[in-house]
Amino acid sequence: MDQNSESGDGVRTGPATNIVDAVVAAILLALGLTVVVASWKLGATWTSDGPGSGYFPFGIGLMICLSGAVTMFQSLFGKNKNTEVFVDREQITRVMQVFIPALIYVGAIELFGIYVSSAVYIALFMIFLGKFSPVKSVLIGLGVNTLFFLMFEVWFKVPLFKGHFDLLSFLGY
Repeated sequence: MDQNSESGDGVRTGPATNIVDAVVAAILLALGLTVVVASWKLGATWTSDGPGSGYFPFGIGLMICLSGAVTMFQSLFGKNKNTEVFVDREQITRVMQVFIPALIYVGAIELFGIYVSSAVYIALFMIFLGKFSPVKSVLIGLGVNTLFFLMFEVWFKVPLFKGHFDLLSFLGY
């Protein structure tokens, strides 16, 4: 197999680009409708003293709805719709190898703070995706975040979030 994921007969498989475009357009349309409805409830009309609080968001919501509807129509019924494979199995696997750890990292920040989570994230990313040695990875993860800690907490006096468990509380910051 080459760089593209292929089925047994050498043909890339996966969702067509125009179908993905239509799904994203439907999501935008739903988002736009949500903005329109919420803005209408706030007051999307012109009042005696000027525009109501929902006036401008209502217009933005209408524009989002219009762009979603046009994109959906073009992706499903347009004469130039793109029916090539949007993403194949190998490509989505690579994306998920970065996206899932990043999602876990964001959740870990809430629990353990930015410094501890970032040190672990850098080290694990280097070990598993970069194929660096564990010792080098841990040292770099700790070094980078020690530098950030000194820069923000000590020199600039800008405290960053330490997390619910605050594993660095013994440092007095």
